[in-house]
Amino acid sequence: MTSVEDPAVAAEQCTPEFRRNPYPVYEHLRETAPVCPMRPRHGIDTYLITRYEDARAALSDPRFSKDMYGAMESYRRIFGDSSVALDDHMLNSDPPKHTRLRKLVSSGFTPRRVESLRPRIREVVDALLDGCDPGEPVDLLPAFAFPLPIIVICELLGVPAQDRAKVQEWSTTVAQTGFSKESKLAQQRAEESLYAYFAEVIEDKRAHPGDDLLSALIEARDENGTLTEHEMISTAFLLMFAGHKTTAFLIGNAVHHLLSHPEQLRAVREDPELLGPAVEEVLRHDGSVETATFRFATEDAEIAGTRIPRGALVQIALNSANRDPGKFDDPDRFDVARPGSPQSAHLGFGHGIHYCLGAPLARLETQLALTGLFGRFPRTAFAHPEREATWMEVPFPAFRGLTELSVVLEPRP
Repeated sequence: MTSVEDPAVAAEQCTPEFRRNPYPVYEHLRETAPVCPMRPRHGIDTYLITRYEDARAALSDPRFSKDMYGAMESYRRIFGDSSVALDDHMLNSDPPKHTRLRKLVSSGFTPRRVESLRPRIREVVDALLDGCDPGEPVDLLPAFAFPLPIIVICELLGVPAQDRAKVQEWSTTVAQTGFSKESKLAQQRAEESLYAYFAEVIEDKRAHPGDDLLSALIEARDENGTLTEHEMISTAFLLMFAGHKTTAFLIGNAVHHLLSHPEQLRAVREDPELLGPAVEEVLRHDGSVETATFRFATEDAEIAGTRIPRGALVQIALNSANRDPGKFDDPDRFDVARPGSPQSAHLGFGHGIHYCLGAPLARLETQLALTGLFGRFPRTAFAHPEREATWMEVPFPAFRGLTELSVVLEPRP
């Protein structure tokens, strides 16, 4: 582990040691520099917020804007020009634009609409598990955790089944972009491909509408003009990208931690009522969204005694906030029966107006994935228990997810 004597360096460099286990660094930052000034590799002054109360307040603080056009110079330096075409959506906007865009898509993620997907999600879970060889090691990430949410979100949007693989491949390239010239070029090509693809799909659905979310967005746009073509393409990308990446990593993290804590898994299997709390505990203990997406200060602001100057970027470490002992007792302990109400307390899905629109769907998919996996294969175990888990290494610690999850579904006696 990188020495926590210089935690800002460890966090801003995103070293392999930090990516494997960032929590000692976060603990040190909460105690010594809860609003930590950093200079990450993109070279723009950034302030990392790590305590729970500060993080929760910052997530809904109007002084910290999400409007990428208000910080376009910084945005281009970090993400490049090709990202602008895909990022004109509600996640990168403030009211009233954010309100308008979110309202247009919110009908697709109401609790009633999500609950209606339960039978289909069960079918997908069963079909994916049917395709796994129970007696041989299988990497659950490509075999189960990623296909499940990509199938569900693509069906919800109306993306043809034959296109899922290439859409997922392009998305993976975008998610894992680094700072090298080769990596930036790969990112640009993937983003251009995604933009062209969704433009083509939208044009096809305009001519042949279906019972899907993209067709509904096209109808809303064409009827009242509240959605530009550019916004519609960006929104389609956001829903597809956010609708499968974070859930896939969440499923992987959940399986990993339950297998790593067999007594907790046993408790969930013996009491199905603990399944929902178990998913919430994974979100709190090691959620798949490690830091919220960038904000920038529209004016000077002070948090925890630290001045954040106008124009600086603000990153909010959700996973650090969710392990703040000022909010959670014994926060480093994984406990599916944790007292209290973690569902309403943790920040795994954010807070405020940008609270994750797809949270109900992510919860349902993860619960059904765990029910199907451990219901059919209760003796599932790590294929290589002696190996240390390997975690994604990304330049911006936005996602927290495994690179491999090798298990045996039916271990031999």
